[in-house]
Amino acid sequence: MTSPQGPNSDPGAPRNEPTRPVVPPDLPEPDIDTKRGWLPSLVWVIPLIAALIGITLVVKTVLERGPTVTISFNTAEGLEPGKTKVKFKDVDIGTVKSIRLSTNLSRVLVEVELTKEAQDFAVKDTRFWVVRPRVGTTGVSGLTTLLSGAYIGVDAGRSKETEHNFVGLETPPAVTGDQKGRRFTLRGESLGSIDIGSPIYYRRVQVGQVVGFSLDKDGTGVTIQVFVSAPYDQYVGTNSRWWHASGVDLRLDSNGFTLNTQSLATVIVGGLAFQSPPGQSVGEQAPDDQTFRLAADESDAMREPDGTPVRVVMNFNQSLRGLSVGASVDFRGIVLGQVTNIGVEYDPKARNFTMPVTMDIYPDRLRRRSRDQLPAQGTPAQHQLLEDLVANGLRGQLRTGNLITSQLYIALDIFPKAPRAKVDISQDPIVLPTMPNTLDELQVQVADIAKKLDAVPFDKIGNNLNDSLQNANKLFDQLNSQVMPQARDTLKAAHDTFTSAQATLQQDSPLQSDVHQAMQELTRTLQSLNALADYLERHPESLLRGKSGDKP
Repeated sequence: MTSPQGPNSDPGAPRNEPTRPVVPPDLPEPDIDTKRGWLPSLVWVIPLIAALIGITLVVKTVLERGPTVTISFNTAEGLEPGKTKVKFKDVDIGTVKSIRLSTNLSRVLVEVELTKEAQDFAVKDTRFWVVRPRVGTTGVSGLTTLLSGAYIGVDAGRSKETEHNFVGLETPPAVTGDQKGRRFTLRGESLGSIDIGSPIYYRRVQVGQVVGFSLDKDGTGVTIQVFVSAPYDQYVGTNSRWWHASGVDLRLDSNGFTLNTQSLATVIVGGLAFQSPPGQSVGEQAPDDQTFRLAADESDAMREPDGTPVRVVMNFNQSLRGLSVGASVDFRGIVLGQVTNIGVEYDPKARNFTMPVTMDIYPDRLRRRSRDQLPAQGTPAQHQLLEDLVANGLRGQLRTGNLITSQLYIALDIFPKAPRAKVDISQDPIVLPTMPNTLDELQVQVADIAKKLDAVPFDKIGNNLNDSLQNANKLFDQLNSQVMPQARDTLKAAHDTFTSAQATLQQDSPLQSDVHQAMQELTRTLQSLNALADYLERHPESLLRGKSGDKP
Protein backbone atom coordinates (compact mmCIF):
# COMPACT_ATOMS: atom_id res chain seq x y z
CA MET A 1 0.00 0.00 0.00
CA THR A 2 1.36 3.33 -0.98
CA SER A 3 1.67 5.97 1.71
CA PRO A 4 -0.36 9.07 1.16
CA GLN A 5 2.84 11.06 1.35
CA GLY A 6 4.01 9.65 -1.91
CA PRO A 7 6.85 7.39 -2.84
CA ASN A 8 9.55 10.02 -2.37
CA SER A 9 8.69 10.82 1.20
CA ASP A 10 11.07 10.24 3.94
CA PRO A 11 10.14 7.10 5.84
CA GLY A 12 11.65 8.46 8.99
CA ALA A 13 9.54 11.55 9.05
CA PRO A 14 6.58 11.57 11.41
CA ARG A 15 3.28 10.53 9.78
CA ASN A 16 1.04 13.08 11.44
CA GLU A 17 2.57 16.04 9.65
CA PRO A 18 0.52 17.29 6.77
CA THR A 19 2.06 17.28 3.40
CA ARG A 20 1.18 19.45 0.53
CA PRO A 21 -0.06 17.77 -2.50
CA VAL A 22 2.31 17.70 -5.32
CA VAL A 23 0.87 19.26 -8.40
CA PRO A 24 2.40 18.18 -11.56
CA PRO A 25 4.02 21.10 -13.20
CA ASP A 26 2.47 20.34 -16.52
CA LEU A 27 -1.29 20.61 -15.28
CA PRO A 28 -2.75 24.10 -14.93
CA GLU A 29 -5.08 24.94 -11.94
CA PRO A 30 -8.84 25.06 -12.82
CA ASP A 31 -10.65 28.34 -12.70
CA ILE A 32 -14.05 28.18 -10.84
CA ASP A 33 -16.67 30.69 -11.99
CA THR A 34 -19.37 31.07 -9.21
CA LYS A 35 -22.83 32.37 -10.30
CA ARG A 36 -24.08 35.02 -7.99
CA GLY A 37 -27.96 35.87 -7.53
CA TRP A 38 -30.71 36.48 -4.90
CA LEU A 39 -33.44 34.14 -6.25
CA PRO A 40 -33.70 30.81 -4.35
CA SER A 41 -33.60 27.52 -5.97
CA LEU A 42 -36.89 26.05 -7.33
CA VAL A 43 -36.56 23.09 -4.96
CA TRP A 44 -37.83 25.25 -2.04
CA VAL A 45 -41.08 26.33 -3.78
CA ILE A 46 -42.98 23.10 -3.09
CA PRO A 47 -42.48 23.20 0.72
CA LEU A 48 -43.50 26.81 0.78
CA ILE A 49 -46.70 26.11 -1.12
CA ALA A 50 -47.50 23.18 1.19
CA ALA A 51 -46.93 25.39 4.23
CA LEU A 52 -49.26 28.03 2.82
CA ILE A 53 -51.97 25.43 2.16
CA GLY A 54 -51.59 24.05 5.69
CA ILE A 55 -51.86 27.45 7.24
CA THR A 56 -54.95 28.16 5.15
CA LEU A 57 -56.58 24.92 6.25
CA VAL A 58 -55.76 25.61 9.88
CA VAL A 59 -57.24 29.10 9.64
CA LYS A 60 -60.30 27.75 7.87
CA THR A 61 -60.75 25.01 10.52
CA VAL A 62 -60.41 27.55 13.29
CA LEU A 63 -62.86 29.91 11.63
CA GLU A 64 -65.41 27.10 10.95
CA ARG A 65 -65.14 25.53 14.40
CA GLY A 66 -68.27 25.93 16.54
CA PRO A 67 -68.53 26.42 20.28
CA THR A 68 -67.50 23.72 22.73
CA VAL A 69 -69.98 22.84 25.47
CA THR A 70 -69.82 20.53 28.46
CA ILE A 71 -72.80 18.32 29.31
CA SER A 72 -73.20 16.55 32.64
CA PHE A 73 -74.82 13.08 32.73
CA ASN A 74 -75.27 10.40 35.37
CA THR A 75 -73.56 7.83 33.17
CA ALA A 76 -71.65 7.70 29.87
CA GLU A 77 -73.35 4.50 28.71
CA GLY A 78 -73.12 4.23 24.92
CA LEU A 79 -70.94 7.37 24.47
CA GLU A 80 -67.48 7.24 22.81
CA PRO A 81 -65.11 10.19 22.20
CA GLY A 82 -64.66 10.99 18.52
CA LYS A 83 -67.52 8.67 17.45
CA THR A 84 -70.73 9.66 19.22
CA LYS A 85 -72.60 12.35 17.30
CA VAL A 86 -74.84 15.15 18.44
CA LYS A 87 -78.01 15.30 16.33
CA PHE A 88 -80.92 17.65 15.91
CA LYS A 89 -83.76 16.23 13.81
CA ASP A 90 -81.33 13.52 12.62
CA VAL A 91 -78.81 16.15 11.38
CA ASP A 92 -75.25 16.02 12.78
CA ILE A 93 -74.42 19.26 14.58
CA GLY A 94 -71.48 18.12 16.69
CA THR A 95 -69.26 15.34 17.99
CA VAL A 96 -68.27 14.13 21.42
CA LYS A 97 -64.69 15.31 21.96
CA SER A 98 -63.85 13.86 25.36
CA ILE A 99 -65.40 12.20 28.41
CA ARG A 100 -64.18 12.63 31.97
CA LEU A 101 -65.43 12.33 35.53
CA SER A 102 -66.37 15.29 37.71
CA THR A 103 -64.20 16.21 40.67
CA ASN A 104 -66.59 14.54 43.15
CA LEU A 105 -66.93 11.46 40.91
CA SER A 106 -70.74 11.73 40.96
CA ARG A 107 -71.25 12.84 37.36
CA VAL A 108 -69.83 12.29 33.90
CA LEU A 109 -68.71 15.40 32.00
CA VAL A 110 -69.03 15.07 28.23
CA GLU A 111 -67.23 17.70 26.16
CA VAL A 112 -69.00 18.27 22.86
CA GLU A 113 -67.70 20.27 19.94
CA LEU A 114 -70.52 21.81 17.91
CA THR A 115 -70.32 22.92 14.31
CA LYS A 116 -70.26 26.53 13.24
CA GLU A 117 -73.86 26.33 12.08
CA ALA A 118 -74.91 24.98 15.51
CA GLN A 119 -73.59 27.88 17.55
CA ASP A 120 -77.18 28.99 18.26
CA PHE A 121 -77.66 25.83 20.32
CA ALA A 122 -75.22 27.07 22.98
CA VAL A 123 -77.92 29.02 24.84
CA LYS A 124 -79.25 28.68 28.35
CA ASP A 125 -82.51 26.74 27.81
CA THR A 126 -81.15 24.17 25.34
CA ARG A 127 -81.68 20.59 26.50
CA PHE A 128 -79.48 17.55 25.81
CA TRP A 129 -80.17 13.87 26.39
CA VAL A 130 -78.77 10.51 25.30
CA VAL A 131 -80.89 8.66 22.74
CA ARG A 132 -80.73 4.94 23.38
CA PRO A 133 -83.29 2.08 23.28
CA ARG A 134 -85.90 2.66 25.99
CA VAL A 135 -88.99 0.77 27.07
CA GLY A 136 -91.47 2.79 29.11
CA THR A 137 -95.14 3.20 29.86
CA THR A 138 -95.59 5.39 26.79
CA GLY A 139 -93.99 2.86 24.40
CA VAL A 140 -90.64 1.84 22.93
CA SER A 141 -88.21 4.46 21.59
CA GLY A 142 -84.66 4.64 20.23
CA LEU A 143 -84.74 1.35 18.33
CA THR A 144 -82.62 2.83 15.49
CA THR A 145 -79.68 3.13 17.88
CA LEU A 146 -79.42 -0.65 18.07
CA LEU A 147 -77.46 -0.54 14.78
CA SER A 148 -76.08 3.01 14.65
CA GLY A 149 -75.21 3.39 18.33
CA ALA A 150 -76.34 5.92 20.87
CA TYR A 151 -76.20 9.64 20.14
CA ILE A 152 -76.96 12.86 21.95
CA GLY A 153 -80.29 14.48 21.11
CA VAL A 154 -80.87 18.22 21.31
CA ASP A 155 -83.89 20.42 21.89
CA ALA A 156 -83.12 23.94 20.68
CA GLY A 157 -83.58 26.68 23.23
CA ARG A 158 -85.05 30.12 22.65
CA SER A 159 -82.98 32.10 25.12
CA LYS A 160 -80.58 34.83 24.01
CA GLU A 161 -78.16 34.15 26.85
CA THR A 162 -75.11 32.08 25.91
CA GLU A 163 -74.28 29.00 27.98
CA HIS A 164 -71.49 26.40 27.74
CA ASN A 165 -72.27 24.11 30.73
CA PHE A 166 -75.44 22.01 30.70
CA VAL A 167 -77.06 19.33 32.82
CA GLY A 168 -78.27 16.58 30.53
CA LEU A 169 -81.68 14.95 30.81
CA GLU A 170 -81.80 11.31 31.80
CA THR A 171 -84.94 10.73 29.73
CA PRO A 172 -86.04 12.35 26.48
CA PRO A 173 -88.36 15.35 26.96
CA ALA A 174 -92.01 14.64 26.36
CA VAL A 175 -92.45 17.88 24.42
CA THR A 176 -89.82 19.66 22.37
CA GLY A 177 -89.61 23.38 21.84
CA ASP A 178 -90.81 23.29 18.23
CA GLN A 179 -94.19 21.71 19.11
CA LYS A 180 -97.12 24.12 19.07
CA GLY A 181 -99.44 24.28 22.03
CA ARG A 182 -99.61 25.62 25.55
CA ARG A 183 -98.41 24.52 28.95
CA PHE A 184 -100.49 24.53 32.12
CA THR A 185 -99.87 23.79 35.79
CA LEU A 186 -102.06 21.50 37.89
CA ARG A 187 -102.06 21.24 41.67
CA GLY A 188 -103.49 18.17 43.36
CA GLU A 189 -103.28 16.09 46.50
CA SER A 190 -101.72 12.98 44.91
CA LEU A 191 -99.82 12.00 41.76
CA GLY A 192 -101.86 8.82 41.37
CA SER A 193 -100.60 6.67 38.50
CA ILE A 194 -99.40 9.66 36.45
CA ASP A 195 -95.94 9.67 34.90
CA ILE A 196 -94.11 11.80 32.36
CA GLY A 197 -95.72 11.14 29.01
CA SER A 198 -99.10 10.13 30.44
CA PRO A 199 -101.90 11.18 28.06
CA ILE A 200 -104.38 14.01 28.52
CA TYR A 201 -107.94 13.57 27.26
CA TYR A 202 -110.67 15.96 26.22
CA ARG A 203 -113.98 14.19 25.70
CA ARG A 204 -111.99 10.92 25.48
CA VAL A 205 -109.76 12.30 22.68
CA GLN A 206 -106.03 12.44 23.45
CA VAL A 207 -104.94 16.07 23.15
CA GLY A 208 -101.71 16.31 25.14
CA GLN A 209 -99.46 14.73 27.71
CA VAL A 210 -97.78 15.21 31.07
CA VAL A 211 -94.35 16.84 30.78
CA GLY A 212 -93.24 17.02 34.41
CA PHE A 213 -94.19 16.81 38.07
CA SER A 214 -92.75 17.71 41.45
CA LEU A 215 -93.63 17.41 45.12
CA ASP A 216 -94.64 20.63 46.86
CA LYS A 217 -92.11 22.05 49.29
CA ASP A 218 -94.47 21.67 52.25
CA GLY A 219 -95.24 18.07 51.24
CA THR A 220 -99.01 18.62 51.17
CA GLY A 221 -99.52 18.01 47.45
CA VAL A 222 -97.99 17.70 44.00
CA THR A 223 -97.53 20.09 41.09
CA ILE A 224 -97.92 18.68 37.58
CA GLN A 225 -96.90 20.38 34.32
CA VAL A 226 -98.98 19.43 31.29
CA PHE A 227 -98.85 20.32 27.60
CA VAL A 228 -101.91 20.52 25.35
CA SER A 229 -101.09 20.41 21.65
CA ALA A 230 -102.51 22.83 19.13
CA PRO A 231 -105.27 23.15 17.99
CA TYR A 232 -106.75 21.39 21.03
CA ASP A 233 -105.37 24.03 23.39
CA GLN A 234 -108.26 26.27 22.35
CA TYR A 235 -110.60 24.05 24.39
CA VAL A 236 -108.81 24.86 27.64
CA GLY A 237 -110.82 27.71 29.14
CA THR A 238 -110.57 29.60 32.37
CA ASN A 239 -113.51 27.55 33.66
CA SER A 240 -112.08 24.15 32.69
CA ARG A 241 -112.07 21.41 35.33
CA TRP A 242 -109.24 18.86 35.53
CA TRP A 243 -109.35 15.43 37.17
CA HIS A 244 -107.54 12.09 37.39
CA ALA A 245 -108.66 9.62 34.74
CA SER A 246 -106.02 7.10 35.72
CA GLY A 247 -106.61 3.37 35.69
CA VAL A 248 -109.85 1.98 37.06
CA ASP A 249 -111.70 4.01 39.68
CA LEU A 250 -113.62 1.38 41.65
CA ARG A 251 -115.32 2.81 44.70
CA LEU A 252 -117.27 0.99 47.39
CA ASP A 253 -119.23 3.30 49.69
CA SER A 254 -122.72 3.90 51.02
CA ASN A 255 -123.90 4.41 47.44
CA GLY A 256 -122.76 0.93 46.41
CA PHE A 257 -120.22 0.06 43.71
CA THR A 258 -119.07 2.87 41.37
CA LEU A 259 -116.79 2.16 38.38
CA ASN A 260 -115.30 4.98 36.28
CA THR A 261 -112.66 4.80 33.55
CA GLN A 262 -111.70 6.83 30.47
CA SER A 263 -110.25 4.27 28.08
CA LEU A 264 -108.22 1.08 27.97
CA ALA A 265 -105.01 3.13 27.71
CA THR A 266 -105.71 4.88 31.01
CA VAL A 267 -106.13 1.51 32.70
CA ILE A 268 -102.50 0.71 31.83
CA VAL A 269 -100.59 4.03 31.87
CA GLY A 270 -103.03 6.40 33.59
CA GLY A 271 -103.97 9.85 32.37
CA LEU A 272 -105.68 13.17 33.04
CA ALA A 273 -108.83 14.68 31.61
CA PHE A 274 -110.37 18.14 31.43
CA GLN A 275 -113.70 19.59 30.37
CA SER A 276 -115.95 22.57 31.00
CA PRO A 277 -118.77 22.17 33.55
CA PRO A 278 -122.04 20.75 32.17
CA GLY A 279 -124.15 23.39 30.49
CA GLN A 280 -121.26 25.83 30.13
CA SER A 281 -119.21 26.72 27.07
CA VAL A 282 -115.42 26.76 26.94
CA GLY A 283 -115.51 30.51 27.49
CA GLU A 284 -112.35 32.60 27.54
CA GLN A 285 -109.19 30.70 26.62
CA ALA A 286 -106.82 30.08 29.49
CA PRO A 287 -103.43 31.82 29.14
CA ASP A 288 -100.19 29.91 29.00
CA ASP A 289 -98.94 28.54 32.36
CA GLN A 290 -102.28 29.09 34.13
CA THR A 291 -102.73 27.03 37.28
CA PHE A 292 -105.74 24.73 37.75
CA ARG A 293 -106.95 22.52 40.59
CA LEU A 294 -106.60 18.78 39.94
CA ALA A 295 -109.53 16.82 41.36
CA ALA A 296 -109.51 13.16 42.34
CA ASP A 297 -112.34 12.21 39.97
CA GLU A 298 -114.84 13.71 37.55
CA SER A 299 -117.64 14.13 40.08
CA ASP A 300 -115.34 16.03 42.41
CA ALA A 301 -114.10 18.21 39.55
CA MET A 302 -117.59 19.13 38.32
CA ARG A 303 -118.83 20.05 41.78
CA GLU A 304 -119.47 23.75 42.29
CA PRO A 305 -117.03 25.64 44.53
CA ASP A 306 -117.99 24.86 48.09
CA GLY A 307 -116.50 27.80 49.91
CA THR A 308 -115.00 27.50 53.36
CA PRO A 309 -116.00 24.30 55.21
CA VAL A 310 -117.34 24.27 58.77
CA ARG A 311 -115.77 21.68 61.07
CA VAL A 312 -118.38 19.74 63.03
CA VAL A 313 -118.07 16.93 65.60
CA MET A 314 -120.81 14.44 66.49
CA ASN A 315 -120.42 12.07 69.44
CA PHE A 316 -122.05 8.67 68.96
CA ASN A 317 -122.65 6.01 71.60
CA GLN A 318 -122.96 3.12 69.20
CA SER A 319 -120.83 1.01 66.90
CA LEU A 320 -119.34 2.79 63.90
CA ARG A 321 -118.72 -0.39 61.95
CA GLY A 322 -119.31 0.44 58.28
CA LEU A 323 -118.51 4.16 58.63
CA SER A 324 -115.26 5.22 56.94
CA VAL A 325 -113.38 8.43 56.29
CA GLY A 326 -114.88 10.06 53.22
CA ALA A 327 -118.42 8.90 53.96
CA SER A 328 -121.01 11.46 52.93
CA VAL A 329 -122.95 13.77 55.22
CA ASP A 330 -126.30 14.69 53.73
CA PHE A 331 -129.45 16.57 54.60
CA ARG A 332 -132.48 14.78 53.17
CA GLY A 333 -130.54 13.60 50.12
CA ILE A 334 -128.37 16.71 49.59
CA VAL A 335 -124.69 15.96 50.27
CA LEU A 336 -123.34 18.70 52.51
CA GLY A 337 -119.89 17.30 53.33
CA GLN A 338 -117.86 14.25 54.23
CA VAL A 339 -116.32 12.52 57.24
CA THR A 340 -112.70 13.50 57.87
CA ASN A 341 -111.83 11.65 61.07
CA ILE A 342 -113.16 8.92 63.35
CA GLY A 343 -111.89 8.69 66.93
CA VAL A 344 -112.48 7.16 70.35
CA GLU A 345 -112.66 9.05 73.66
CA TYR A 346 -113.08 7.79 77.21
CA ASP A 347 -115.36 9.66 79.62
CA PRO A 348 -114.06 9.03 83.17
CA LYS A 349 -117.21 10.45 84.77
CA ALA A 350 -119.64 8.26 82.88
CA ARG A 351 -117.08 5.44 82.66
CA ASN A 352 -117.99 4.92 79.07
CA PHE A 353 -116.55 5.40 75.61
CA THR A 354 -117.82 7.88 73.04
CA MET A 355 -117.07 7.81 69.33
CA PRO A 356 -116.42 11.36 68.06
CA VAL A 357 -116.78 11.74 64.29
CA THR A 358 -115.27 14.86 62.72
CA MET A 359 -116.62 16.11 59.41
CA ASP A 360 -116.42 19.07 57.05
CA ILE A 361 -119.77 20.60 56.16
CA TYR A 362 -120.22 23.11 53.33
CA PRO A 363 -123.27 25.30 54.07
CA ASP A 364 -123.02 26.95 50.65
CA ARG A 365 -124.24 23.73 49.02
CA LEU A 366 -127.54 23.97 50.86
CA ARG A 367 -127.65 27.71 50.33
CA ARG A 368 -127.34 27.31 46.54
CA ARG A 369 -130.13 24.72 46.48
CA SER A 370 -132.42 27.05 48.47
CA ARG A 371 -131.87 29.86 45.93
CA ASP A 372 -129.86 31.92 48.41
CA GLN A 373 -132.79 32.20 50.80
CA LEU A 374 -130.58 31.11 53.69
CA PRO A 375 -128.26 33.63 55.36
CA ALA A 376 -124.66 33.88 54.21
CA GLN A 377 -121.96 31.80 55.85
CA GLY A 378 -120.33 33.26 58.95
CA THR A 379 -122.99 35.87 59.61
CA PRO A 380 -124.84 36.23 62.94
CA ALA A 381 -128.05 35.32 61.13
CA GLN A 382 -126.59 31.96 60.15
CA HIS A 383 -125.47 31.28 63.73
CA GLN A 384 -128.95 32.09 65.02
CA LEU A 385 -130.49 29.83 62.36
CA LEU A 386 -128.30 26.92 63.47
CA GLU A 387 -129.26 27.44 67.11
CA ASP A 388 -132.96 27.50 66.18
CA LEU A 389 -132.64 24.34 64.08
CA VAL A 390 -130.93 22.46 66.91
CA ALA A 391 -133.59 23.66 69.35
CA ASN A 392 -136.28 22.38 66.95
CA GLY A 393 -134.71 18.92 66.64
CA LEU A 394 -131.76 19.10 64.18
CA ARG A 395 -129.72 15.96 64.91
CA GLY A 396 -127.14 13.74 63.29
CA GLN A 397 -127.92 10.06 62.80
CA LEU A 398 -126.07 7.06 61.45
CA ARG A 399 -127.90 5.35 58.62
CA THR A 400 -127.22 2.43 56.33
CA GLY A 401 -126.63 3.58 52.77
CA ASN A 402 -126.47 0.14 51.19
CA LEU A 403 -127.79 -3.10 52.59
CA ILE A 404 -125.38 -5.18 50.50
CA THR A 405 -122.19 -3.37 51.50
CA SER A 406 -123.41 -2.33 54.99
CA GLN A 407 -121.75 1.03 54.49
CA LEU A 408 -122.91 3.84 56.77
CA TYR A 409 -123.31 7.55 56.24
CA ILE A 410 -124.35 10.45 58.49
CA ALA A 411 -127.74 12.01 57.92
CA LEU A 412 -128.78 15.43 59.22
CA ASP A 413 -132.52 15.68 59.80
CA ILE A 414 -135.18 17.29 61.98
CA PHE A 415 -136.55 15.11 64.80
CA PRO A 416 -139.40 17.06 66.46
CA LYS A 417 -139.68 14.60 69.38
CA ALA A 418 -135.94 14.62 70.10
CA PRO A 419 -134.84 15.68 73.61
CA ARG A 420 -134.03 19.36 73.99
CA ALA A 421 -130.43 20.33 73.22
CA LYS A 422 -128.30 23.41 72.64
CA VAL A 423 -125.29 24.19 70.46
CA ASP A 424 -122.31 26.42 71.25
CA ILE A 425 -121.35 28.35 68.12
CA SER A 426 -118.15 29.64 69.71
CA GLN A 427 -116.61 26.14 69.86
CA ASP A 428 -114.23 24.96 67.18
CA PRO A 429 -115.19 22.45 66.01
CA ILE A 430 -118.92 22.86 66.63
CA VAL A 431 -120.47 19.94 68.53
CA LEU A 432 -123.86 18.90 67.17
CA PRO A 433 -126.20 16.54 69.06
CA THR A 434 -126.97 13.08 67.70
CA MET A 435 -129.93 10.73 67.53
CA PRO A 436 -129.73 6.94 67.88
CA ASN A 437 -130.41 4.92 64.80
CA THR A 438 -133.88 3.34 64.64
CA LEU A 439 -132.26 0.04 63.75
CA ASP A 440 -130.11 0.25 66.85
CA GLU A 441 -133.19 1.03 68.95
CA LEU A 442 -134.89 -1.98 67.43
CA GLN A 443 -131.85 -4.07 68.29
CA VAL A 444 -132.03 -2.82 71.89
CA GLN A 445 -135.73 -3.67 72.07
CA VAL A 446 -135.09 -7.08 70.61
CA ALA A 447 -132.32 -7.56 73.15
CA ASP A 448 -134.72 -6.62 75.98
CA ILE A 449 -137.32 -9.05 74.67
CA ALA A 450 -134.68 -11.74 74.40
CA LYS A 451 -133.62 -11.00 77.97
CA LYS A 452 -137.19 -11.38 79.20
CA LEU A 453 -137.59 -14.56 77.21
CA ASP A 454 -134.45 -15.89 78.84
CA ALA A 455 -136.17 -15.47 82.23
CA VAL A 456 -139.05 -17.72 81.17
CA PRO A 457 -138.50 -21.33 82.54
CA PHE A 458 -138.95 -23.08 79.25
CA ASP A 459 -137.27 -26.21 80.64
CA LYS A 460 -139.85 -26.62 83.40
CA ILE A 461 -142.68 -25.82 81.04
CA GLY A 462 -141.37 -28.39 78.63
CA ASN A 463 -141.08 -31.02 81.35
CA ASN A 464 -144.62 -30.30 82.57
CA LEU A 465 -145.95 -30.40 79.07
CA ASN A 466 -144.20 -33.70 78.50
CA ASP A 467 -145.79 -35.14 81.65
CA SER A 468 -149.21 -33.87 80.57
CA LEU A 469 -148.80 -35.49 77.19
CA GLN A 470 -147.84 -38.76 78.82
CA ASN A 471 -150.94 -38.62 81.05
CA ALA A 472 -153.07 -37.83 78.02
CA ASN A 473 -151.63 -40.84 76.23
CA LYS A 474 -152.53 -43.02 79.21
CA LEU A 475 -156.07 -41.58 79.28
CA PHE A 476 -156.52 -42.26 75.59
CA ASP A 477 -155.29 -45.81 76.12
CA GLN A 478 -157.90 -46.28 78.86
CA LEU A 479 -160.59 -44.81 76.63
CA ASN A 480 -159.63 -47.17 73.84
CA SER A 481 -159.57 -50.24 76.12
CA GLN A 482 -162.43 -49.60 78.59
CA VAL A 483 -164.71 -46.73 77.65
CA MET A 484 -164.88 -47.28 73.95
CA PRO A 485 -166.50 -50.77 74.12
CA GLN A 486 -169.15 -49.51 76.56
CA ALA A 487 -169.76 -46.44 74.49
CA ARG A 488 -170.09 -48.63 71.46
CA ASP A 489 -172.84 -50.71 73.21
CA THR A 490 -174.61 -47.59 74.39
CA LEU A 491 -174.61 -46.13 70.93
CA LYS A 492 -176.04 -49.38 69.59
CA ALA A 493 -178.83 -49.32 72.16
CA ALA A 494 -179.58 -45.70 71.36
CA HIS A 495 -179.70 -46.60 67.72
CA ASP A 496 -182.24 -49.32 68.44
CA THR A 497 -184.31 -46.92 70.52
CA PHE A 498 -184.33 -44.29 67.80
CA THR A 499 -185.31 -46.95 65.28
CA SER A 500 -188.27 -48.01 67.46
CA ALA A 501 -189.29 -44.41 67.96
CA GLN A 502 -189.16 -43.78 64.28
CA ALA A 503 -191.36 -46.81 63.61
CA THR A 504 -193.78 -45.59 66.27
CA LEU A 505 -194.00 -42.10 64.86
CA GLN A 506 -194.80 -43.12 61.32
CA GLN A 507 -198.12 -41.76 59.88
CA ASP A 508 -199.76 -45.14 59.41
CA SER A 509 -198.90 -46.37 62.89
CA PRO A 510 -201.71 -46.85 65.55
CA LEU A 511 -200.00 -44.45 67.85
CA GLN A 512 -200.18 -41.79 65.24
CA SER A 513 -203.97 -42.38 64.82
CA ASP A 514 -204.56 -42.25 68.54
CA VAL A 515 -202.56 -39.15 68.89
CA HIS A 516 -204.48 -37.59 66.02
CA GLN A 517 -207.82 -38.36 67.60
CA ALA A 518 -206.57 -37.12 70.93
CA MET A 519 -205.53 -33.94 69.32
CA GLN A 520 -208.92 -33.50 67.68
CA GLU A 521 -210.64 -34.04 71.03
CA LEU A 522 -208.28 -31.62 72.63
CA THR A 523 -209.11 -29.09 69.92
CA ARG A 524 -212.85 -29.45 70.50
CA THR A 525 -212.29 -29.08 74.20
CA LEU A 526 -210.34 -25.93 73.68
CA GLN A 527 -213.08 -24.58 71.44
CA SER A 528 -215.67 -25.23 74.15
CA LEU A 529 -213.49 -23.54 76.71
CA ASN A 530 -213.14 -20.56 74.41
CA ALA A 531 -216.92 -20.32 74.02
CA LEU A 532 -217.36 -20.58 77.81
CA ALA A 533 -214.78 -17.89 78.34
CA ASP A 534 -216.53 -15.60 75.86
CA TYR A 535 -219.90 -16.18 77.57
CA LEU A 536 -218.51 -15.50 81.03
CA GLU A 537 -216.89 -12.38 79.75
CA ARG A 538 -220.28 -11.16 78.51
CA HIS A 539 -222.32 -12.48 81.40
CA PRO A 540 -220.19 -12.65 84.51
CA GLU A 541 -223.31 -12.69 86.69
CA SER A 542 -224.08 -16.10 85.34
CA LEU A 543 -221.56 -17.50 87.80
CA LEU A 544 -224.03 -16.50 90.55
CA ARG A 545 -227.41 -16.63 88.89
CA GLY A 546 -226.72 -19.23 86.28
CA LYS A 547 -227.74 -19.09 82.66
CA SER A 548 -230.74 -17.08 81.74
CA GLY A 549 -233.56 -19.36 80.95
CA ASP A 550 -232.39 -22.00 83.33
CA LYS A 551 -234.90 -22.91 86.02
CA PRO A 552 -234.01 -22.20 89.58
